[in-house]
Amino acid sequence: TEDIIFDISTQLKASWVFCNRERTSEEVAVQDALEQKLWTQGMEMRYSRGKMLYYTSDLPFPITHTPDTFTSFRKEVEKYVPVRVPLPSPISLATIDKSIETGDIPSLLDFGFEEITATGTPRFHGGETAALAQLEYYLWKSDNVARYKKTRNEMLGWDYSSKLSPYLAQGCISPKTIYDEIKKYESQRTKNDSTYWLIFELLWRDYFRLIAKKYGDKIFVSNGISEEEAPEWSTDRTLFNIWAQARTGVPMIDANMRELNTTGFMSNRGRQNVASFLVNDMKVHWLLGAEYFESMLIDYDPCSNYGNWNYIAGVGVDPRPGRWFNVVHQGKRYDSKGEHAHYWLPELDVISGSKVHDLPIMSKADMEEYNIILGKDYPKAVVTDRRWG
Repeated sequence: TEDIIFDISTQLKASWVFCNRERTSEEVAVQDALEQKLWTQGMEMRYSRGKMLYYTSDLPFPITHTPDTFTSFRKEVEKYVPVRVPLPSPISLATIDKSIETGDIPSLLDFGFEEITATGTPRFHGGETAALAQLEYYLWKSDNVARYKKTRNEMLGWDYSSKLSPYLAQGCISPKTIYDEIKKYESQRTKNDSTYWLIFELLWRDYFRLIAKKYGDKIFVSNGISEEEAPEWSTDRTLFNIWAQARTGVPMIDANMRELNTTGFMSNRGRQNVASFLVNDMKVHWLLGAEYFESMLIDYDPCSNYGNWNYIAGVGVDPRPGRWFNVVHQGKRYDSKGEHAHYWLPELDVISGSKVHDLPIMSKADMEEYNIILGKDYPKAVVTDRRWG
């Protein structure tokens, strides 16, 4: 990517290249390498802080003193640090030299991917225009933001969450823009726990970015930020692939992993469960899961991704154990009609409602009633836990 940007900049005889400054070492190294190449041609990099809600110089502490718990961070900034108003869009921009050969952009079909025909899955379109349209839809056209706290743990469909994370991750929209629009919505239409909770999520993003800057590459190593001796997690690729390929025999996990593998997206509730299952039930190394998410998520952000995996694995700034999720109970609670499981696991349609999530602990009599043979019609559970029943 940096080579392409350099070539385009050289052809255009540009003076500056503008981008958001990243926080993690590999991304910073790419930006630094591009900056050095640009200097050789008399061009400069101009960095913005468009990926953070707060401007770092406005914080009441240096980044190296960022509080180690989210609650402490939130209490120090939420009521006392103003969020800067987004800069207005330029009235006009100079056009790009049309003599540049744009070339042909291949479609995903050219790379062997198949068109997704499913109707209940998120379909994202890239770019700032799409990001602003989604923000307008989620707030002003649908009023979904006013229900966010009630719907945020759902897993199926478009409206249960903002669907702004891919645009934030790719820099298509600034968290300041989202914050500013929520504040307008609160003053003109509705202010409640749900509108606040979406701002609360933006605070989490800032927190993970600051923690990543504070601790550097520690978030990418086995024992994480805690630096305590890590458990002996398995790195067995055969075992890991059972999880990655949605063959665990646990509907809550397999449905979410099929969604990820098909769309590149997964709900927050799904992410917590599949991560906990891999680490705490299958005892597979959390880094394998984090790296898989990195390769698959369209809203991948290194700070949020590795920060959350550190948390689930108990190697983050709050290294307490107990990040275990009861995946059977979670499925029955958050997919109470079994709609998400049935959508992604149609082979289990014979099991009605939330009972589909009981499959790993189902009695032999129930299996015979539904005419399901584990290992043939659906995988046997790779692990089980007596606490599920």
